[in-house]
Amino acid sequence: MGAKRILITDDTAFMRVTLRRVLESNGFEVVGEAEDGMDAVQKYVELKPDVVTMDITMPKMDGITAIRKIMEIDPQARIIVCSAMGQKPMVIEALNAGAKDFLVKPFQPQRVLEAIQKVGG
Repeated sequence: MGAKRILITDDTAFMRVTLRRVLESNGFEVVGEAEDGMDAVQKYVELKPDVVTMDITMPKMDGITAIRKIMEIDPQARIIVCSAMGQKPMVIEALNAGAKDFLVKPFQPQRVLEAIQKVGG
């Protein structure tokens, strides 16, 4: 069946809306939105999404710390890290922490769908 239920994590409302539109218009269900890493960890536990999109730079708790915490809770978690251009060292760190793929902002809808399908199996 693959991944259908997605948790979007980004501190920018515009980015969350953009991702939600791409996902929902392609048959995915956005089960929740988180605006920082702490929020993402709590919502992961509550909502048990198939896939999480995780921004790197956020207040309270950054994406890399949140990825590590989610992986401690669920080693099978499927997380796609989202980064701005030029954040390559952070992307590598996020992948080492357990993220399965990455997206670069501004999002290209086709690439978003490819990443979700790739990690969702």
